[in-house]
Amino acid sequence: MTAQPQDFTPSGPPMPEKNLRAIRAALVVPQDREAFDAGLKAVLDEVRVSLDLGALNGFVHRWWISACDSVRDPEGRRRMHIRAEQVIAGEPVPRGRPWREVLTARGVEL
Repeated sequence: MTAQPQDFTPSGPPMPEKNLRAIRAALVVPQDREAFDAGLKAVLDEVRVSLDLGALNGFVHRWWISACDSVRDPEGRRRMHIRAEQVIAGEPVPRGRPWREVLTARGVEL
């Protein structure tokens, strides 16, 4: 018996394509778009000097993950940036649930 591929249709909104234009369009939080634009300029400068597209490929992959997160949970991205700004400003922030507790609630065995 051999395994046969099955069609897999993920639930929820469609994920962005893995290209620069689609990734940037999926970023709903201004801080993400600003960081993407600054990072893209830096990585393109690096590629011009090194002539190695590996850095660009890594950039696209990392930002695609953030874009997928932005599509799945835009409000979560906004909350993340608010909390990051609070931490950077030295403001006290409430502690969330420990990772172990969250993963256990999701059925992940540690």
